[in-house]
Amino acid sequence: MDKNIDHGLSSLKEQRAFLVSPDAGLRQMLQSIWPEDVLKFTCFEYGRGAVEYLLTSPPDLLIVDNRISDIPAKELAKLVKSENVYRQLPVIICLDEANLEEPWDWDAVEVDDFLLRPFFTPVVRDRINLTLCRATRALDANPLSKLPGNTSIIQRIQSLMDRKEDFALAYCDLDFFKSFNDKYGFSRGDEILMMTARIIVNTIRGFAGEKTFVGHVGGDDFVFITPPDIVEEACKRIVFAFDGIVPNFYDPEDRKRKSIVSTDRQGNVQTFPLMAISIAVVFNIDGVLKHYGEASAIAMGLKKKAKENPKSNYVLDRRNP
Repeated sequence: MDKNIDHGLSSLKEQRAFLVSPDAGLRQMLQSIWPEDVLKFTCFEYGRGAVEYLLTSPPDLLIVDNRISDIPAKELAKLVKSENVYRQLPVIICLDEANLEEPWDWDAVEVDDFLLRPFFTPVVRDRINLTLCRATRALDANPLSKLPGNTSIIQRIQSLMDRKEDFALAYCDLDFFKSFNDKYGFSRGDEILMMTARIIVNTIRGFAGEKTFVGHVGGDDFVFITPPDIVEEACKRIVFAFDGIVPNFYDPEDRKRKSIVSTDRQGNVQTFPLMAISIAVVFNIDGVLKHYGEASAIAMGLKKKAKENPKSNYVLDRRNP
C-alpha cells in the first residue's frame, strides 16, 4: 500500500467500485491499494452475477475484466451505458496485450479507460484515480457554461484554505435577471449567462501567470478566485465589460428606455432596470478563514449590500484586508 494517506484520492471519500473478474490476483491488488473508507471494492467472478447489483445499487466505478467467461466485457459495459441514468458511470476494462493486436473501435466500446496486463500497481492506482477524478469533474461541470460546478468550487476553496494560501474569493450574480427571463424567455436568458461566463473567464485569463479559478455555481451565480492584490482590478474590468455588452441583448425600445416592463414574483406588473452584475469579494489572508462555509456566509452578507445599488458594482470585505 502506498504511503500517501489518501492514496491519490484526497478529494474523494467513501467511493464504491465493482470489479467483475475471475482474476484473484487482480482483486487482491486492487483491495490492497486503497483503504475501504476511500475506495471499497465489491467483487464478482461473472458478469451476469453483477448485472442486477449494477442496476439496483450502482457504484461509483465499474472495472470489468475481458477474461470473464459468461458475457463479453464490452457487452457488459454497453449494457450499463445504455441505461440513461447510469451513462455517467465510469467503466474501465482490463485487457491482455494480445487483445490489442487489432485496433479497437473505442467509439463503439463504451468504456472510459483500460488497464493492461501485466499490471503495474502504481499505474493501476493512478489510472483509476484519474478516471474517478475525471468523472467527478465531468459530472460537476455546469451543462451550459461548462465551467466547474459547486463541488469543484468547494474543493478549490477548501484546498486553498488547507494550504493556508492567501486568496480573494469573488461571488458574482446578476440583478434583474429573472425579469429579463420572464419577458424574453429562457433561450435569451441562457445567452446572457453564456455572455457573463465569457466576460469573467476572459477577464481572469487576462492576468497571465496568476493562480486563478472561475466556477459556475448555477443559474446566474458565478465565482472567481484570484490573488488578493489583483481582485479589485478584475472586478472593475468585469463590471465595465458587462455594462458595455448587456444592453445589446435587449430589444431597441427597452434599450432606449433603459428598462423593461415585466411581472415580478408576486404577479405584479413592474418596471425593472437593465441587468446589472453584483460582486462580493471575501479575502482570506494568513489563514483567517478555516472552512469554505465561513467565506460563503460572509459573501452572502456582502451580496445583500452590493444589491442595494441597482447599478453594477462590487463590494470588498474590508474586515480582512
